[in-house]
Amino acid sequence: MPASITLSNLSWSTPDGRALFSNLDLSFGAECAGLVGRNGVGKTTLLRLITGEVVPQTGGVAVNGRIGVLRQAVQVDADMTVADLFGVRERLDVVARSIDGDASADEVATADWTLETRLAEALERVGFAAEPGTALTALSGGQRTRVAIAALIFSEPDFLILDEPTNNLDRDGREAVIALIERWRGGALVVSHDRELLERMDAIVELTTLGAKRYGGNWSAFQARKSVELAAAEHDLADADKRVADVARSAQLAAERQARSDGGGARKAARGDMPRIVAGGLKRAAENTRGDRVRLGEARRGKAMEDAAAARERIEVLQPFSARLGSSGLASSRVVLRLDSVAAGYETGHPIITDLSFAITGPERVAIEGANGSGKTTLLSLITGRIAPWAGTLSVPVDFAFFDQSVSLVDRSLSIRENFRNLNPDADENACRAALARFMFRADAALQQVSTLSGGQLLRAGLACVLGGVAPPPLIILDEPTNHLDLASIAAVEAGLTAYDGALIVVSHDAVFLESIGITRRLLLPGGADIS
Repeated sequence: MPASITLSNLSWSTPDGRALFSNLDLSFGAECAGLVGRNGVGKTTLLRLITGEVVPQTGGVAVNGRIGVLRQAVQVDADMTVADLFGVRERLDVVARSIDGDASADEVATADWTLETRLAEALERVGFAAEPGTALTALSGGQRTRVAIAALIFSEPDFLILDEPTNNLDRDGREAVIALIERWRGGALVVSHDRELLERMDAIVELTTLGAKRYGGNWSAFQARKSVELAAAEHDLADADKRVADVARSAQLAAERQARSDGGGARKAARGDMPRIVAGGLKRAAENTRGDRVRLGEARRGKAMEDAAAARERIEVLQPFSARLGSSGLASSRVVLRLDSVAAGYETGHPIITDLSFAITGPERVAIEGANGSGKTTLLSLITGRIAPWAGTLSVPVDFAFFDQSVSLVDRSLSIRENFRNLNPDADENACRAALARFMFRADAALQQVSTLSGGQLLRAGLACVLGGVAPPPLIILDEPTNHLDLASIAAVEAGLTAYDGALIVVSHDAVFLESIGITRRLLLPGGADIS
């Protein structure tokens, strides 16, 4: 029977009672399906339910076949090696002792003589070469992720579950994962915000607060379908708002007619044209009619408002973020950054950057690229003044804001509003609230303490505080801004940076993100600093 995963009537709530999903029905077969949704909506919990790490509160999970799982972060002990991650250290020891003549007859008989070759082939499939005895602590996070993917394929599962497999990978690592997915013929469920990877999917499953919905095709097909759904939701909202207005207008007209009728009856009774008993009966009938109309009107109004609220909720899920920003005032001829023959590093005699020269003028958008360990973080540290060059000169003659991966330019002990006022001391309360609202921090949302925000909210808050002022700084520097963000947050960051008119320096392995924000030049490290 082909490998499959079936979720039936599945429900799960957090310990504080917040429902992540209810009565969920999904199935996955021999296909590559991307699982997308905002951070906190329950994607990782759903994977844990599938793998049996947690038990459903209601419903069931049926798995046919053997599952292989890749976590977001590869946890390693100090003495773990590549062979340990593959689970073959003891079997490799048997082969080594057999070659040296130190193995028993039984061990020689059971030795797997193809093991080293198959292990090397698995590593080659993800574009990485390492000896089995290499310590995992000697590898970068991206390199460990590649080894973990190779070990996963080596174990020959029927179904792959990958949780953000391209996080922390350089360009070559991302391409290796994409190539692996393209060649995979079994089932795969991939949680990812990497749109290049999602383009290789056979289906997209979106998890939202409204439930889960499957879309056939890749990311582009999903986006096209979402655009159609947004147009339909906006049409439904317009209809619902019109019904609310119509109900209110009808209720007003009915009330006016009833008031005129009641006034006429009262005037007749006052003139004595109507017996008292008849007048009393008519009054009671009018009151009953009025009560019936009020109840009917309230029911209609309630239904219309309920429909409008549902349409607004759908639009909240579907509506892309957009931003309008003030001008940085950066002139096209203004030098933003200049490096002349710069060398730098951390250990004497071991430079990471050597003889680097380049300049940025006006609102250029420059991507700093290179493999992990090529010196991108070192270059950002030089530009932001965290380290000094060993040789050469460097100048940044304009104000800038630096967004590191932890967005440390905002104070986590303060609210978003307080951070905005600190970074924009000349802005009044109205300007502050308007700027934060443009970045979707409206009303009480602006009062949230920064320490309580998710990664996507944190970066959006930082952008709101820096870009939302009257005059944003002429230069923004970002270090891997899309790492660990959900797709909605990435879209918000892209919208904010697209609306910004200053210069950008960005370190990112996300090619789609770089294209979306309009990168105009690329600086490739290391070597001779290939500037294009």
